[in-house]
Amino acid sequence: MLDILRATPARIKQWVTPNIRAYLENRQPMIWALSLLIGLSVALAAIAFRWLIGVVQLYWLGDSSEQVFSAARNTPWYMILAGPLIGGVVVGVIIWKFLPSRRTGGVADVIEARALAGRRLSLREGIISAFATAFSLGAGASAGREGPVIHLGATLASAMGQRLSLPDWSRRTLLAAGVASAISASFNAPIAGVLFAHEVILGHYAMRAFVPIVISSAAGAILSRAWFGDAAAFIVPEYQITSYFEFPAFALLGVVCALVAVAFQFALFAADYVARRSPVPVWALPIIGGVMVGLMGIAFPHILGVGYETTDLALWGQLPLVLMLTLIVMKTLATAITLAARFGGGIFSPSLYLGAMTGGAFGLIAAGVFPDLASSEALYSILGMGAVAGAVLGAPISTTVIVFELTGGYALSIALLLTVAIAHGITQALHGHSYFQWQLEMRGLFVQDGPHRTVLRNVRVMDFMTLPEDGAETAYFDPEAGTTALKLTDTLETALRAFDAGGHTRLPVVAEGSDEDGRIIGWAEQVKAVSHFNRRLIAASEEEHR
Repeated sequence: MLDILRATPARIKQWVTPNIRAYLENRQPMIWALSLLIGLSVALAAIAFRWLIGVVQLYWLGDSSEQVFSAARNTPWYMILAGPLIGGVVVGVIIWKFLPSRRTGGVADVIEARALAGRRLSLREGIISAFATAFSLGAGASAGREGPVIHLGATLASAMGQRLSLPDWSRRTLLAAGVASAISASFNAPIAGVLFAHEVILGHYAMRAFVPIVISSAAGAILSRAWFGDAAAFIVPEYQITSYFEFPAFALLGVVCALVAVAFQFALFAADYVARRSPVPVWALPIIGGVMVGLMGIAFPHILGVGYETTDLALWGQLPLVLMLTLIVMKTLATAITLAARFGGGIFSPSLYLGAMTGGAFGLIAAGVFPDLASSEALYSILGMGAVAGAVLGAPISTTVIVFELTGGYALSIALLLTVAIAHGITQALHGHSYFQWQLEMRGLFVQDGPHRTVLRNVRVMDFMTLPEDGAETAYFDPEAGTTALKLTDTLETALRAFDAGGHTRLPVVAEGSDEDGRIIGWAEQVKAVSHFNRRLIAASEEEHR
């Protein structure tokens, strides 16, 4: 027994030492400290972003609160038109003069930066984009504030990771940490922030990333609650599930919400398609869009801005059936015009808005058909919020939790999960994409196909080619030699297909440009290409499981 007791400390040391060594070698203490710093920084940025939206509102509404609908009802019609119009002028100048991409940033840019570890989010462009978006939303543009804050948070995290020259996995973790804090600080939803960062940004759940993301999300929530208070984003009246026989109605609501979500996305795509092919210059698009949104706002001030007040009215059953059905159409059109016109903004808040209107209208109809079985309108509005938002974002788990935290209601968990799942499943069956996936596919990035597709389409020949030896004689490619030449910017997929099609194991890489046409600047070898592909896949697998 004495020998066992003497040996125990040595065995414990033998077990613990490798784990501590790995913990330190992975620079986890630094990552944890940075995640705390990022969480606090992003929360401050989110607070400043909301403050700036309120400041911009003052010039046309005379009110800096989120009660946009109430303020707009008491504002002259010409000011309702002037707000988005002047906002369009300012935003048009900003995107034309200061943003090379000619658009503001959003969630899709963050996912792209995560997928392409070498792509850095510019801090300067991120701050300018946030300013343009705050001016857009403050001027009455019909969009959400979550996407811009997420992009701003990721930009701050990216700047820190780049400055410290951290490895790819840790930069992606810090990127997700910035997103988690942005969600947490914007919506007072720390748990949802953690889940959204994993589900939408990282695309996996890894133990190594979990702690930094939680630290950042918690820091964002604490600072946000210290500033705004502990109240949830929406004030929800009391509700209850009247009968378990109502669950078929919840499932049917999921189907209806899926149709609304698909129609919403198609409207966004169609408006963007028209704007891209329009002869109107980019700087003029926000001006035209501002006029259109302003005219719609004169008739329906409910659609202006983020729309939280109108969403609250739907939750409290203070909107008639016909108006809610009309607002589903008007908000869809207003948001599609807003985003196509290059105003800054996201689609999460509009998705919640549409879900609340859809659920509220469905609840009124259900109550008319089955008065003894139908639950309160608030219940159906909450379920609709989760279902439409989950289907549009392609994030059913984190959206479910976001709705829990936004509304402060957990008693409807089974009903909400069922409705969200059905809406998400039918949306995937009909459309096959989330809004963010569609945006990325427009840029040639197919993240839903798995890491192998990302590697094949984003690794370039320059990443694995072999350079000629120093002093080697300059050689030129002969098109008559029966081989294929590759370019520096050709993808790994193109190279592997060229190797396979001609049975080659080695191909020349030629310079691009008329003055150097045909000069061989390196060699691409099949073995090295496959080896590079395998290493990248192994690294992705390790990151997802550590």
